Amino acid sequence: MSKIDSSRNVIFLVIVAALGYFVDIYDLVLFSIVRIESFKDLGIADDQMRVMGEYVINMQMGGLLIGGILWGIMGDKLGRIKVLFGSILMYSLANIANGLVNDIDTYAFVRLIAGIGLAGELGAGITLVSESMSKENRGYGTMIVAGVGLFGAVLANQIHEMYDWRTAYFVGGGLGMVLLFLRVGTFESGMFNEVAHKKVEKGNVMLILGKPKNLFKYLNCIFIGAPLWFVVGILVTQSPEIGKALGATEPLSAGKGIMYTYIGIAIGDIFAGLLAQATKSRKKTMFVFHILSILAILVYLSSKGMDSTRFLWLCLFLGISVGYWATFVTIASEQFGTNIRATVTTTVPNFVRGALIPITFLFEFFVEKFNIITAAYILTILLSTLALFSLSQLRESFGKDLDYIEQ
Repeated sequence: MSKIDSSRNVIFLVIVAALGYFVDIYDLVLFSIVRIESFKDLGIADDQMRVMGEYVINMQMGGLLIGGILWGIMGDKLGRIKVLFGSILMYSLANIANGLVNDIDTYAFVRLIAGIGLAGELGAGITLVSESMSKENRGYGTMIVAGVGLFGAVLANQIHEMYDWRTAYFVGGGLGMVLLFLRVGTFESGMFNEVAHKKVEKGNVMLILGKPKNLFKYLNCIFIGAPLWFVVGILVTQSPEIGKALGATEPLSAGKGIMYTYIGIAIGDIFAGLLAQATKSRKKTMFVFHILSILAILVYLSSKGMDSTRFLWLCLFLGISVGYWATFVTIASEQFGTNIRATVTTTVPNFVRGALIPITFLFEFFVEKFNIITAAYILTILLSTLALFSLSQLRESFGKDLDYIEQ
């Protein structure tokens, strides 16, 4: 294959991976956007909206945990491309089914299935891009994937404003099916093809769990990303309730808040990618953004009497401050060998998403003991401290050669 053909294949791969993540994010945040409307349609009482919302989103996040493990192992054993096809088909069908539900338990179960499907998209895509680009430039590739993909949240909110919640789910399923046809032209990772013919253990989780050094490194990769989903899954998703506690002058829209937050995350991801390339350090970049996110959260939680305009600007600021998603996933991808890279790169971001489950339970504990604002402050301190400590324990991975295996 000529260099020109190879370059075209890599560009096509990055574009398709970006579009895949676009659909992934659309489906991932759609429930948070349509929560109140869909619950009212299903007859959920106003005083149960927040608790039932946590129930459904925790089922979705539980699916991401399960799917992260399944798809990650399959990605190392069977190849990255097979995972992409299987995951897209599953979450597309699940989203179509979501548009047909008529009770809360079915709603939650279908979100569980959708979560399992959604778990495979990002990890497989980032693994493919990381293994197909040069070590000096792969940060640009993952930056583009995240920067484009995160605008899926914008489309989700726009569709919700134009149509009802059931149609929004149908659109998500339809986008996934279109993406399935685009994936036909993608190619398998050369590094995976080389390892596929070697007699080495592939996708063996014991290479992570059975080795204390690898397990510690793996957990640190998860903890550095945990604050992001606290911001999206609690601070913005529960903004109507947080707004009431802060004495907001008008009801706050979680849907618009999520849209602006994800616009901010996309902008932040681009800046984080460029900063990492300029400093040749992903660790320094993550440190800067963690400090920025603490500042953004403190401003948000102290904004008493805010109106909807101020709220949306704060969401944009919050999003920019946690716009390290691509950098964080790239760090995880660069920490381990080719024979377990898909397992790590798929499970780590999904464990971060799934971490919203224990974070939510802990949040509820502090809400009952104190109040919703104090609980948010406590979780901010706990998660930020843990993230900064974990970041200090990881080695710099910028420019690292990824063509090796774990023994």
